[in-house]
Amino acid sequence: MNPLAYFDPDDPYPESDGQPMAENTEQFDWIVKIKENLEILFADRPDVFVAGDLLWYPVSDRRVSGPVAPDVMVVFGRPKGRRGCYKQWEEGGVAPQVVFEILSPANSLKEMADKLAYYALYGVEEYYLYDPGTNRLELWIRQGERLCPISHINGWASPRLGIRFALTPETLEIFGPNGRPFLTSIEFSRRADHAITRAQEQATLAQQEHERAERLAARLRALGIDPDADI
Repeated sequence: MNPLAYFDPDDPYPESDGQPMAENTEQFDWIVKIKENLEILFADRPDVFVAGDLLWYPVSDRRVSGPVAPDVMVVFGRPKGRRGCYKQWEEGGVAPQVVFEILSPANSLKEMADKLAYYALYGVEEYYLYDPGTNRLELWIRQGERLCPISHINGWASPRLGIRFALTPETLEIFGPNGRPFLTSIEFSRRADHAITRAQEQATLAQQEHERAERLAARLRALGIDPDADI
């Protein structure tokens, strides 16, 4: 589970584990989709930090613990900004409250059990694990010192994020607090293009209406009628 089991005293907190962000395109797409939609959701919150595949060091002593890189993590109470890694002791001791993992075929049961134990130990409040291959969502919520599984998943709303989860027979759907679905970059682009096209069409119609009104006014003036006069 620990991507940096070795310890180099000359570089105790490396910013990369040398591993790819994802092991297949589907896993990568889900990581990007969740991370980017959460960035958008909290764009106006300067105290919410969102990151994908960022090494999190919970303690400074590498003899106690190495880092882990959640696929997506959200930290409330910490400013936005660039980080090469997340050193918790330099972040006011604030641990990521919410983490997401997207399962790939290479993930072993032991690895995921170790991650669950790690997140429970170091203060994660909500842990979401999605397997796109089987379309299965699992989640755990902190109760005291433990992360406890939640069984009523469909329609679940995150206490921290305010987002809602719905499992259809085909896929996982995620909705923001306002009901807007999480979208891929392609879907965002298509919606933006549609909005631009619709705005252009409305502007064209408005211009056509203005020109028609001008022609009508010109005809009235030719008949000796002032179209601007009060009736």
